[in-house]
Amino acid sequence: METNINSDLGEKSSPSSTDNDPLLLNIINTANVACGYHAGDTETIENTIQIAKKNNVSVGSHPSFKDRENFGRKRLNLSKSEIKKLITDQLEIMAIACDKLKYQSTHVKPHGALNNMACEDYDLALTIGEAVKEFDRKLIFMVLAQSEMEKAATNLKMPCASEIFADRNYEDNGTLVSRNLNHALITDPKKSLDHVMRMLENKSIYSHSGKKIPCIIDTICLHGDGKTAVPLARFLKEGLEKNGYVLKPLDQLSKFQ
Repeated sequence: METNINSDLGEKSSPSSTDNDPLLLNIINTANVACGYHAGDTETIENTIQIAKKNNVSVGSHPSFKDRENFGRKRLNLSKSEIKKLITDQLEIMAIACDKLKYQSTHVKPHGALNNMACEDYDLALTIGEAVKEFDRKLIFMVLAQSEMEKAATNLKMPCASEIFADRNYEDNGTLVSRNLNHALITDPKKSLDHVMRMLENKSIYSHSGKKIPCIIDTICLHGDGKTAVPLARFLKEGLEKNGYVLKPLDQLSKFQ
């Protein structure tokens, strides 16, 4: 059995710290690197890639709305051409940094409100997927399991990694519980591992109310800026390995060979 742990990193900004990033890059397998639009900057992007390279951690773009003030978490309505430019510009930023450091970018995972909207809106998901495929058809599209993004990636015949969340609860429709609600986050490492193992063993998402939603699971996400992110990541990695899982960088999973 194999799987992958990914985390959103390089998110240097006023609401988010990168203090956990070096520690997490010794634990996780894949880093989704902020491209400067919601957080981060050129120095942070390059530093994240350098540490990832030393630890054999695959890296990819984490594009968002251009909205640092709201950390990319405010929903914006843009045209199809504006969305495509938004994505392409951020993929280019990541590609330039990877070329400079001689390390390959392997995937794309949208951030925040852009990601949440695309999970619900097939046309938006398709637009993002088209932009990624036009930029580099080899890039893996990392998407929320059982979302409109997963449908779009399938229809576009893109390499697609379906993810579940170790530190978030789900609604009955398979979307994430809003961060505005008290039960959105899972911060206890043991509860997080139990949450993940239940999903992996049953190949299903379980909503906060207990609803079972069968799905494909390729990768497990945990957020890098939480107070318990490092112990949670460490406990998750150890727990998965004890249960027989081999952890690999995203592009090294058998599915993408």
